[in-house]
Amino acid sequence: MQFEIKYDFEVNASTLYSAWLDSEVHSEMTGGEANISAIEGESFDAWDGYIWGVTIKLISNKYIKQIWRTEQFSQNQEDSILELYFEEIDSNKTRIRLIHSNLTNSKADKAYEKGWVESYFLPMTEYFTNL
Repeated sequence: MQFEIKYDFEVNASTLYSAWLDSEVHSEMTGGEANISAIEGESFDAWDGYIWGVTIKLISNKYIKQIWRTEQFSQNQEDSILELYFEEIDSNKTRIRLIHSNLTNSKADKAYEKGWVESYFLPMTEYFTNL
């Protein structure tokens, strides 16, 4: 199973991309503690340890690919894949195209789509609006 979400933010791609990969800013914009870096191959965690994985591909200001898991994954469940595309619409507006793949059809995995909006995109919208 996989899904795709597109969401627009009133901020340039560089700022949005950098915020995602900065522990302090990622924590501030989502409200959950994050430990992340802008280095391929580095592990990360977010939302107070609920989410964790490894950043496997970075294209500056354009693309992030991560191996992604949560506490709800069963031990034998394969890692999911998170891909984020940063599409600059104009100098102060960026669309994130999020593709979350390699999920099961479990009830928990189906809830991730709603979780991305409620736990990431809505708090991020407020964060960038108040900058």
